[in-house]
Amino acid sequence: MDSESTVTTCYRHPRVECYVRCTRCERYICPDCMREAAVGHQCPECVKEGARSMRQARTLVGGRVSAVPVVTYVLIVLNVLVYLAELARPEIVDRFAMVGAGLAGPDGGHFLWADPYPPGFSPEGLVGGEWYRLLTGAFLHLPATEGTFGIAHVVMNMLALWNLGRLVEPMLGRVHYLALYLLSALGGSVLVLLIAPEDSVVGASGAIFGVGAAYYVMARRVGADMSRVNRFMAGLLLWLVLSAFVTSWEGHLGGLLAGGTVAVAFAYAPRNGWRPVVQVGVCVALVVVLGAAAVVKVSELTGGGIPQ
Repeated sequence: MDSESTVTTCYRHPRVECYVRCTRCERYICPDCMREAAVGHQCPECVKEGARSMRQARTLVGGRVSAVPVVTYVLIVLNVLVYLAELARPEIVDRFAMVGAGLAGPDGGHFLWADPYPPGFSPEGLVGGEWYRLLTGAFLHLPATEGTFGIAHVVMNMLALWNLGRLVEPMLGRVHYLALYLLSALGGSVLVLLIAPEDSVVGASGAIFGVGAAYYVMARRVGADMSRVNRFMAGLLLWLVLSAFVTSWEGHLGGLLAGGTVAVAFAYAPRNGWRPVVQVGVCVALVVVLGAAAVVKVSELTGGGIPQ
């Protein structure tokens, strides 16, 4: 049989006769396997390989571009679910709120910190080794038993997170955004510990203030019209002042400062191979500084001992 009478078949469907080659691997492909390319057609495997080798689009700070703010939605759902758990079991607030120093009485009551403390009492909060409270308090809100403001607390915070998160998360990318949110929450808790260690503080406000600071930093970085952004920041700072009378201004300010620090590191890190090193380095340094400040403060409260 000469070459002109040779029957060629699709490499994926051997029973299908075809005469078109993939422009990339030059294997024969049938109409069902043809994928239109810039020149000619490619087979499905070459199309997948090409997609993997394409450079991924990146945000200004080096994160992966994401059109859907998934992290924001997950955080909102998580906060709402935790609030529903609070309604079912109110003791969750006492167990996981941000408390630097407090005492649990023999009757189950909660009392102000004293060192030394009376017999039968036990330390609670960070002085009792409950370091997880530095983050868990940011996912709790005032219970409904606090009246109208108790419900308004979670509603207002989730509305703020909904509006801000959908703006900031696409600018940063999911990983950067989540890191900023958690570090802002941590910064708010540590400032509460340093200034008002006996207060029991709950709410996502500190983290949201950090996201607000990131919104301002990123808007300046991309050269946006700052008139609207400045009005937003003026409102945020006004709420920071007013919150001194109704909520924890320490948590708000700590979140604002931590979020602003992280956002500046993300936005202005050099756009070369050093960018991830600088960004991660600043985040790690911030964790170390906040952690050291928390340890020193707890040590002072406990007379030099560090609870485990």
